[in-house]
Amino acid sequence: MPDGRKMSEARLKQDVLLVVAKRPVAGGAKTRLCPPLSPEQAAELYACFLRDALQLIRNTPGVQPAIAYLPAAALAFFSALAPDFETVLQRGANLGERLDYCLSAYLQRGYRRAVIMSSDVPNLPGSLLRQAFQGLQQADVVLGPCDDGGYYLIGLKRPAPRLLREVRMSTSHVTADTLALAAEEGLRVRLLPGWYDVDDARTLTRLVAELANTPDSAPHTRRFLEHHRLMTQEG
Repeated sequence: MPDGRKMSEARLKQDVLLVVAKRPVAGGAKTRLCPPLSPEQAAELYACFLRDALQLIRNTPGVQPAIAYLPAAALAFFSALAPDFETVLQRGANLGERLDYCLSAYLQRGYRRAVIMSSDVPNLPGSLLRQAFQGLQQADVVLGPCDDGGYYLIGLKRPAPRLLREVRMSTSHVTADTLALAAEEGLRVRLLPGWYDVDDARTLTRLVAELANTPDSAPHTRRFLEHHRLMTQEG
């Protein structure tokens, strides 16, 4: 169950929006960005991604904000980072199990719609988060597909463990496998417009180019890139 200090204080809402997060530590965050970044810079950039994701959630009306965090020892860090968010420790042997645990924990508390998003999408349009909850008014599942075959977001109205526990994560066919299982389960799916995770040098270059044309998005990430003179890259 959610275990943050805000849990007992929160007013129950119909919707919860969680972000998957781990404590930014050099050598343990965004390692595929090394190079071009150093391990310390990659961890600092991930911290900026996370802060921008938290702000996207804050800007989404009518939701209970929550952080699904790792490791267990990072509770104090995340409670200090976002005291207005609930915190829930990710529990499970792999990502699919952990996602299922977090979504199911909130749905079993009585939330009607539970959505969990990646923290690697700092410039995600906030409109897509609102569309996720709108989609769940009719659909049973909402998915935000990524260009690499995964997804940046999944939302449910009731627990659907097969969709998470029986899919091998971090492959190029995560979304396709999830859709196939949803069809087997007779679940209605709403697909959101596609987006991308920032995981490697190629997607970092794409992010730099897009931030140059969207001056109001991802302010924490933008400041990092400007400070390290990465915003001068060609898209």
